[in-house]
Parts: sequence; structure tokens; C-alpha cells
Amino acid sequence: MRHRRTVTVACLLAALVGAGLATPSAASSHREAPFVTEHPKVDGTDLYAFRSYEAGREGYVTLLSNYLPLQDAYGGPNYFDLDPQALYSIHVDNDGDSQPDLSFEMRVIPTLKSLAIGVGEATVPVALKNIGAIGTLFPPLDDPNLNISEEYEVRLVRGTSLKLLSDAATGAKRFAKPSDNIGTKSIPDYAGYAAQFVYDVKIPDCANGRMFVGQRKEGFQVNLGEVFDLVNVGDPVGDEDGERSATEFKNITTFALEVPRECLTEGQGDVIGIWMTASLPEKRILETVPTFEQPERVNQQRVQVSRLGMPLVNEVVIGLPDKDKFNSSRPVDDGQFALYVTNPTLPELLELLFGTEAPNNFPRNDLLATFVTGITGVNALGFGEMQRLNTAIEPVPAASQNRLGVIGGDLAGFPNGRRPGDDVVDIELRVAMGLLCHDPSLGLCAPEDAPSGLLPFTDGALVEPAQFDETFPYLRDPVPGSPNALNGIGEK
Repeated sequence: MRHRRTVTVACLLAALVGAGLATPSAASSHREAPFVTEHPKVDGTDLYAFRSYEAGREGYVTLLSNYLPLQDAYGGPNYFDLDPQALYSIHVDNDGDSQPDLSFEMRVIPTLKSLAIGVGEATVPVALKNIGAIGTLFPPLDDPNLNISEEYEVRLVRGTSLKLLSDAATGAKRFAKPSDNIGTKSIPDYAGYAAQFVYDVKIPDCANGRMFVGQRKEGFQVNLGEVFDLVNVGDPVGDEDGERSATEFKNITTFALEVPRECLTEGQGDVIGIWMTASLPEKRILETVPTFEQPERVNQQRVQVSRLGMPLVNEVVIGLPDKDKFNSSRPVDDGQFALYVTNPTLPELLELLFGTEAPNNFPRNDLLATFVTGITGVNALGFGEMQRLNTAIEPVPAASQNRLGVIGGDLAGFPNGRRPGDDVVDIELRVAMGLLCHDPSLGLCAPEDAPSGLLPFTDGALVEPAQFDETFPYLRDPVPGSPNALNGIGEK
């Protein structure tokens, strides 16, 4: 008799479970906390929430959650599958209590075909994910050259109601995920191939929307290594496009939803709060893959290991002793982290490193408004670290968007939600150094509180709308694994 082997994730999460945090709950980023560096498949990296600016889709809100950071396109042969035991979630609060009123939960179901070829007198399983070109057949999961495929299910959680999203055309409740971009020989037309995996979906008790899960080109541009090397950029108020982004040739895995606006607000008001999480079962069952058809398996005790609302909060705001704790916590409990926002360390470090003057208004009400409560008259909602979006503000076409969002005069941009082309690093650096103190209409602080507040702080890695598509899912096709010249390694 074959016995199922089990492994207790709680043993690996002793610090979290011991603190009473091994419970389901309601942002994480690129290797932002000690524990999640050991589990990259559940590391949430970026969250985007914005009124859709694709022509004709203005009545929708687009939600993009990215996982599995810093993917090198050439990272075969296993590439970057998601964790079939994990639950990847996007949460929405529409009544200001900092708890989810709707949650879109996604899980992946892989299938290994064990393709084999004849070798002498034997038939031997191959070591690769494909044994020939793929992407020319439909349905794509039936491609005979593809050795492992991934499907996924998504359910909408409203209180105790659990309902699966379905394909609007076929009624199917399981969707196909495209293969990662192995290279141009394996997938000659990746754009055409990936387009087959954008689905019109029926959202329970709502009108139809769109959905895609798959690899995309990393959209978060940042001078990563130099920023974390004590902001080794030479001049923090220098050329906004003077440095190369460390993520320029990286990929990411995206869970993308486009949802009718009224389905998210549910008549509660125009402002919604959004955050993303990933969780693992406390007891993992090896050799089996749970699905939403097995509620006793899916709904077992879970450990939240990743969380992301506003970008860069865990990396540069939350102190090192509390990074894992933040990743396992919920917005409703964020009072425990308030000191990191009211008395932030980043401005003081910049003062020490560059001689710029850190703001001297404590508590930092300007940062509380930006990250914890929302800005009055723009997107105020409740108390808790989450991304806030005023859905009544009309979207701005890509060609007219300002990459600095609200501080650039574009109210449809960050920190009112976040669009792919919003340069959140530059925006957050400037806000951290007191830019909002120089807007007397906000009443959050005074200009004299932030002597360096008008300086154009930058990491030097420019982000702008032109780097992205103008149609769903907005993030561009992933960098291919080969030829080398296309993935940043260089010419032979």
C-alpha cells in the first residue's frame, strides 16, 4: 500500500506559528523579508490597481498581481512554475474596515505528461519541458510537444460564499496557463501564443470581465543593487534616466483580472482598498495537488507568507525584525507597525548619506495619509496599509499619463491606485523626503518641516507609460530565453 507523505510547513514557519500568526488573512516584494527568500514561488512582488485605460474598457478596473521575482529568461530547464499547494489572492475592501469584502483566489494545477523518446531498445522520459516547437496548436494544452502544462482555477470569496469564475464562452471553470517564454525556437510567435490565454470570464453575481495568468516582462524598473548598497547612485537628485534598471531583462508571473467597476464597489462608495497575498497550507501533502473541488484540502489551516499593498513598504519602511511578521499580517492589524511610518528611518539614512535634510514633522502625518489612511479628497478609506483606488476618477489614456501620478498632477495615478507606467520609486522617495509638506491645501505639514522636500529625488531608473502595452494585460510579453542577444546576456 502506498502511503501519502506529509510535511509540516509550520515546522519551517516556527517563528510565525509561534507568534500565533498561522491563520488565513488578508505588501511583499523582491526578496523583501527573510522567510520568503526561501520560497520565491509565493513571493509577491508588485500590485497594480487602476481604472482600465484600454479604449472602450473605461468601465472596468484592472488588477495585476505579480509573483516569483527576478526570473532570468534563460533559467531552464524547469523555468518558473507556480506552487500548486499555494493560494494566490487579491483582496478588496470596499467599506473601509480594512478587511476583505471580496477575494479572488487562484491556484495552479500542473500536469506532467512524461514525454519519452526511443533510445536504443528503451523508451526514456526526456529531461526538458518541450521536445519541439509549441504554440501553433489550439487548444494549446493538447500540444504533443509540451511535456508539462499548467491550468488554474479562480474563485470569488464573499463572506462564506465561494464561487468559481468560468469561461464566458464555454462555461469551463478551469483555465490554461501559457508556458514560460523558453526561446524563439521553442515558441516562434510568443505574442500570438500568449494571446490565446486571455479569457472572457463570467464573474459570479457580476457582469463579465477578463483574466490572464502567465509570464510577463517585469514592469518594475529599479536600480536595485545600487539602491540597497546604501543608495550608491552618486547623486540622488541627478538624472532620472541615468541608471540601468537591474530588472530590465527579468520576467515575472502575473495574475491579471479586469473586473467591472461596480462589482468591486458593491454600492459602498467609490474608494476601494486592494492588497495581495500568498499562503501555504500548514500541512503540505506531497505527491498530490489540491483543487477547489476538494474544499477540505483547500480550506485547511493556512499560513500567509507574502503580502503586498503599497510598493516598497516592506523593503524600506518595515524594520528588519518585523519583516516576516508584516508578511503574515492583515491591514486591519497594522496599528502595530505604525511607528515605522510615523518615524521612518529612510529619510534619516538619506540625510546621513547625502547631507539632504530629513523632514522634522513627527508624527509623519503626510506618510500616514500616503500609506495608511489615503489622502483626503482623493482616496481616503479606513486605516491599514493597502493600495487605495478612487474608482470615480476617470482613467487617463497612456499617451497623456504623467509618470509621477498624483504629484505630477495626474490624479488617476499612484498613489491613487497604481498603473504600470507610474514611477513609484521616484514618487515614494520624494514623498518620504517631504514633498507633500509643500502643498498647503493638504494641511499635513508645513514647508519648513521639509527643507529638502522639493528636490527631485530619483533612483535613476526611469519608468514611463511607453514601456507598457495599452491593452489588457498591459505588461508586455516576457523576455525570451534565447537568443542571448534578446535576454541581456549579449551577443555571442
